[in-house]
Amino acid sequence: MAKLNKEDFISALKEMSILEIKELVDAMKEEFGVDPSAVAVAAGPAVAAAAEEGPSKVNVVLTAAGPNKIAVIKIVRDITGLGLKEAKDIADNGGNVKEGVDKAEAEQLKAQFEEAGATVELK
Repeated sequence: MAKLNKEDFISALKEMSILEIKELVDAMKEEFGVDPSAVAVAAGPAVAAAAEEGPSKVNVVLTAAGPNKIAVIKIVRDITGLGLKEAKDIADNGGNVKEGVDKAEAEQLKAQFEEAGATVELK
């Protein structure tokens, strides 16, 4: 059987009666175990939930340098451009490493710090 594209499927639906479409929906429920009308209704709240997921910009906050403090200091210096003393102060005391960062970039930075043994929070 040839695979139908979206346009062909929609044009085939336009030619069907309401009864035929209801039978198609029932067959889809039986075959796939999913109610297609429920999927269409559930998509609305899912989009709203994604919008309420949280802010798109976050702060990367170092909470603990961990056992490999030298590596953490190097990462802080690379990310921020701070001098050795300032980077060491952040590694020793914790604090904001970078503010107003996109979530994707913040996750990458967090992964770098965790690889070095540090503990990082995204706020």
